[in-house]
Amino acid sequence: MPPTPTLLPHHTGPRLVLYAQTHHDGSGNPISLLPLITQNTGVTHVIVAAIHLNEGPGNITLNDDPPSAEKFKTLWSEVKWLQGTGVKVLGMLGGAARGSFERLSGGDESFESYYRPLHAIISTHALDGLDLDVEEQISLSTAQRLIHRLRSDFGPQFLITLAPVATALLPDPAHAHLHPRPLLSPNPTPNPLHPTLPHLSGFSYPALENSPAGQEVSWYNTQFYCGWGDAGSSQWYDAIVAAGWHPRKVVVGVVTNPGNGAGYVELRKLREVLGLLRARYKDRGEGFGGVMGWEYFNAGGGEDKVHLQTVSNGADGQAGWVGGLGTVLRTPDPPASTAPGLSGANLGQIIASLPTPPVSWPVESIESLTVIGFSRQEAVAALNATDGNVEIAAGLLFES
Repeated sequence: MPPTPTLLPHHTGPRLVLYAQTHHDGSGNPISLLPLITQNTGVTHVIVAAIHLNEGPGNITLNDDPPSAEKFKTLWSEVKWLQGTGVKVLGMLGGAARGSFERLSGGDESFESYYRPLHAIISTHALDGLDLDVEEQISLSTAQRLIHRLRSDFGPQFLITLAPVATALLPDPAHAHLHPRPLLSPNPTPNPLHPTLPHLSGFSYPALENSPAGQEVSWYNTQFYCGWGDAGSSQWYDAIVAAGWHPRKVVVGVVTNPGNGAGYVELRKLREVLGLLRARYKDRGEGFGGVMGWEYFNAGGGEDKVHLQTVSNGADGQAGWVGGLGTVLRTPDPPASTAPGLSGANLGQIIASLPTPPVSWPVESIESLTVIGFSRQEAVAALNATDGNVEIAAGLLFES
């Protein structure tokens, strides 16, 4: 048996981030997070999901129950164990259940009434940060106000992350005539004046990144799945970096199981892609941003068990999938250098040639929207937003 490799300290190297939203099995038994630290996985961050601000100030749930519910006693106890080993634990606000950010978009009095109970939950559980998964249409000023308030209240070490889909970080080549500078950005940040491809959040992520609030964002847990991107090669990530995003701030988001959404990448292939990205961007500032997985409870579904055991650093089960990435991202020596990323090309052409990401919806549903004049990406975005309902998706597209 090969020797167990030494892993990097938690605060250095590419990040290895896991979301945990499913906290109990079908019988109601807690799903333990402790294998992430009792086995040598290399995990750096865990994001506990999903916190919802419901109607009426103080009406907050973790999924369907108050965070203080007895059923979460094991979860919060294990959070302390993870933090004691150096793993940072964040909460996730928002997600597919919309309304949390809308309730933070009102005037000062309304904002305070919803924000203060959220602040209390963060403090009660001593969370290391908050992940903002904005899957509803809000203004840039709403996001900026929340980010500034979190930084002011919790200090410089508090982690503030966002979870955009990959298209939110890519300029739309169809609007190139509006762009005041070449599409392929030589600048350290994306151009805030160029419209992006369709996404979920309403506001412009390049505009956020170029504002003072953007400098408070620790990184972006970018979703490369469910039709929003593709982690089966480096091409989507390379295009985002070519658009001006620093690789340290962009974390590749993947589904950990085919059942968690379209676009699952087998571990063997994913390890190759992540190793390539780590090597390619190792000399860019602090290097490659890392990977996040949605989500922990069923990680590794469909994997070749023999292959998993040979690359997982001795871990097994869900932790084995995590360990399989840890041996690529969290070892002291990055993979051998590879060819550099994109340069000297037109980003519009690069984006147009990106691999078509897998989607959850039938071809017929997509074609029914493209035939009436919408792009494939617009059609996929509308179907994602309406759970595949073609009629509602069409209405949404015409309204926007």
